[in-house]
Amino acid sequence: MPSGEYDPDAVEPRWQRRWVDEETYAYSDDDPVDPNTVFSIDTPPPTVSGSLHMGHLYGFTLQDFVARFERMNGGETFFPFGYDDNGIASERLTEDELDIRHQDFERREFQAKCREVCADYEQQFTENVQSLGVSVDWDHTYQTIEPRVQRVSQLSFLDLYEQGREYREKAPAIWCPECETAISQVETEDDEQASHFNDIAFPVVGSDGDDLPAEFVISTTRPELLPACVAVFVHPDDDENQALVGESAEVPLFGHEVPIIADERVDMETGSGIVMCCTFGDQNDIEWYQVHDLDLRVAIDESGHMTDLAEEYQGLHADEAGEAIVEDLDETGALLDRRDITHTVNVHERCGTSVEFLVTEQWYIEMLDKTDEYLDVGREMEWSPEKMFTRYEHWVEGLQWDWLISRQRSSGIPFPVWYCEDCGEVVVAEKADLPVDPLSDAPPVDACPECGHDAFEPEDDVLDTWATSSLTPLINAGWDWDDEAGEFTMERPELYQFDLRPQGHDIISFWLFHTLVKCYEHTGEVPFAETMINGHVLDENREKMSKSVGNVVEPEAVLEEFPVDATRYWAAGTAVGDDFPFKEKDLRAGEKLIRKLWNASKLVESLAPKPFPTEPDDGLRELDRWLLAKLDAEVERLTELLDDRAFSKARDELRSFFWNTFCDDYLEIAKQREDDAAAYTLRTAHRRFLKLFAPLLAHVTEELWHDMYADASDSIHLGDGASDSIHLTDWPEPLGIEADRDAGTAATAVVGALRKYKSESQLPLTAALDAVEVYADVRGFEDDITGVMHVDDLAVHPDGDAPVETVITGIDLDYATVGPKYGDQVGDIEAGLAQDDYELDGDELRVAGVTLVDDEFAVEEERQYQGEGALLQADDVVV
Repeated sequence: MPSGEYDPDAVEPRWQRRWVDEETYAYSDDDPVDPNTVFSIDTPPPTVSGSLHMGHLYGFTLQDFVARFERMNGGETFFPFGYDDNGIASERLTEDELDIRHQDFERREFQAKCREVCADYEQQFTENVQSLGVSVDWDHTYQTIEPRVQRVSQLSFLDLYEQGREYREKAPAIWCPECETAISQVETEDDEQASHFNDIAFPVVGSDGDDLPAEFVISTTRPELLPACVAVFVHPDDDENQALVGESAEVPLFGHEVPIIADERVDMETGSGIVMCCTFGDQNDIEWYQVHDLDLRVAIDESGHMTDLAEEYQGLHADEAGEAIVEDLDETGALLDRRDITHTVNVHERCGTSVEFLVTEQWYIEMLDKTDEYLDVGREMEWSPEKMFTRYEHWVEGLQWDWLISRQRSSGIPFPVWYCEDCGEVVVAEKADLPVDPLSDAPPVDACPECGHDAFEPEDDVLDTWATSSLTPLINAGWDWDDEAGEFTMERPELYQFDLRPQGHDIISFWLFHTLVKCYEHTGEVPFAETMINGHVLDENREKMSKSVGNVVEPEAVLEEFPVDATRYWAAGTAVGDDFPFKEKDLRAGEKLIRKLWNASKLVESLAPKPFPTEPDDGLRELDRWLLAKLDAEVERLTELLDDRAFSKARDELRSFFWNTFCDDYLEIAKQREDDAAAYTLRTAHRRFLKLFAPLLAHVTEELWHDMYADASDSIHLGDGASDSIHLTDWPEPLGIEADRDAGTAATAVVGALRKYKSESQLPLTAALDAVEVYADVRGFEDDITGVMHVDDLAVHPDGDAPVETVITGIDLDYATVGPKYGDQVGDIEAGLAQDDYELDGDELRVAGVTLVDDEFAVEEERQYQGEGALLQADDVVV
């Protein structure tokens, strides 16, 4: 029996350890699982780059709501955990932690250091997640760099290569000069930055000053790209500058000549309306370069420094070179104006560095030819909330690049590729040999199949981390190549397609889209049936949390002050998909609910002690049936809400029903009864409440279940299954009890009103009431009212026609309006009202010879009983 006050500091860690030690939530790989009943969750593997933050706490808790509900409601649930520990994030973490640079080590040596650093962080992160009570199956934890996952990732590469969906090309690519690697479109974001528009005079070659102007002006924010200028463009509709088309211009400071070309992609409203094309400044430059077959002039290298093409500016960082070039343009008179602006710059989302566009040789997955198909596949999923599909749709429709999957890094999964040193033929590994590292493993052939040459160059790039984390459904389903059968197989085919993909809205374009692309290309179907998209946690002012701003709320501080179950209550407080502010009052409300559940459980135990009562032979009283019938409806409602991932509505409706209907109404009545019907009803309802609260308040419900119901024989007797854990019992189903719910609700309102009357009259609850008249249909509940409230004579008027009149008890004047308007007449108006010498006609009041309108007065009214006794109002019931 629960005793004393609830102590979450002792209870919660004990259950967290026990759930892990006893593998309470383990998914069985041994027993065959029915694919129609298993519920599989494709959990997001967090990047190993730091400690737990509020977004983790919120996201993991939402996932756990689903896992715990589905485990009780359906049976076997697969809820794994993973770490995304390959790629730039783990590399930068290792460099920062050990104060080293990856370029200074051989790849395998540096990767070994990454594993050590990540292992320490992962252990701490695992302990943090376990402290949240998340019902993860820790036996199915994976790392995106482990050998098994490397094999899956390289298999994916080989399968797409054989399908013709991958290609290697030397072409312009998005490049991060800080990370010194190519990146994909999805890894960029817009950033508003301060800059300058520099108006630069370009001389026109061969101008005589009559037919052609001597010069024209180009406005640019990137003067450092002048040495990379290969053309100047004018819009075909730009009549003022049409004479320039077909001529040549001289690039200031650098002196080389470039053609002037007409192209309708020129933005005539920006700057002077004439633009220079540099290889490469932006996406337009790339398109012009390809369409007009322009020269290639590379002025900025992989680290963001100027090349020899920049002449005297060689070796300067691009930013420094830009300032130096502006100074020199000013000295030569070519700088006509310089003004401050703010504009949108494309930056690498990892480090915030402005990206460049460099010509490099990279591997790509072809996607632009299938965007319509990927939109159709996205529509096959159920989106929670539905509005999030729009974000997916906008991303797919806005794609401009195929997926660049190669990275010039040390931490990552190697491409299983070698190249013939003589002819460049691509040689890929055998599937049976994976995983391989071409830097240390020999190619699968002794001679080039194309030219017979026997020397090969290993590919030293690694795969983009998203090329691996996008395979999480296949990783968890055990996707592999059966060499003997010559086909792909799955170790756990019952998991695929996965039932749920939970994730944040910020990685729809990253993780969700790439997972859909990869898994669809490998299996021909969408990888999950439903995706649940959560929003972000904001500060109390609805601002994004930021360490630089100083408004970050740390989970450790929250969990030190509040129970974990209180944070779970908080996490259920908003609609899925919405960003929402962190508010301490929600945590305090969660604490109050935990105490209420604990204290109500103690009361139930005292009113209905063991041995558990069975339903009496003479049946239940109407009030008992009413409660259980109402609870049936609540079970159906909550099941529907949790199926729809409407956690906020489910939380609030369950709390209200438990607190008001069960505790305030039924439990207060049951305290006055000592019969088996009440005891049976209390126990039946209480067990069901614990189950309904279990996905939300995981720890306190487990503690109460263990104390009150976990004995195997008791569980079997109660029909809950022989389990020590409430989280492995069956979700409640309606009992099918019929009752007059409206009459029962009215009857509890009557009891409440009478209880309040006794309290306010300082009468004991056992005091007899001579006579009570009820103007509502409470037939069938008369014994409950008279027995609990000790009523000698109860009269029920089921038609509800009570002898009650609404009478006017006073009229208040709005003196701010009436005073200035009527002046000396106000005294006569007041006298007329005091003598009841007035006439009220709708919204008009006639008194003392004047007529007041509705905004000049207010009528006070009161309902009065026309018989003997005191009138009590109980909701819509008159007593």
